[in-house]
Amino acid sequence: MAKKETLEKDTSDKKEGSSFQVKEFVNESKEELAKVVWPSRQQLLSESAAVMLMVTLVATLIYLIDKFFAWGAGKVFP
Repeated sequence: MAKKETLEKDTSDKKEGSSFQVKEFVNESKEELAKVVWPSRQQLLSESAAVMLMVTLVATLIYLIDKFFAWGAGKVFP
């Protein structure tokens, strides 16, 4: 029950001072960005290459399937 009361108090405090505080927002954003685990350069490049490869493979597969169905439709509906 204490947790619910605390939650209600926190939300009521925020409702009273509902104006947007830019300085507070910037400080909280900096705190959150400090918690981020950024990838190394090598990890970033290798994972980007993997994504590009997968996108290329899927696009090629979709293209080939589309061409197959177009060929099939051409045979069925001359």
